[in-house]
Amino acid sequence: MTMSDIISNKLQEAFTPENLQVVDESHLHEGHAGHRPSGETHFRVYIVSQAFKGKSRVDRHRMINAALAAELSGSVHALAIHAQAPGEN
Repeated sequence: MTMSDIISNKLQEAFTPENLQVVDESHLHEGHAGHRPSGETHFRVYIVSQAFKGKSRVDRHRMINAALAAELSGSVHALAIHAQAPGEN
């Protein structure tokens, strides 16, 4: 199972999103801190979930960071988050 799959599965379980995309952007960070030749270090997450309704951007990021705590303390170096509630732009 790839790190993208692990991230997707954990976010699906935690937030039951209406829409979820996990993009591995590791190839864009060659030569940067945390990059490994094998990749799977830098990710961008796009997620739409009812769980974010009424939550601030900071609270949404905290929720996602908590759900992915093991990955963020391990092999994932960077995570860009785009979290919205349904109907938000």
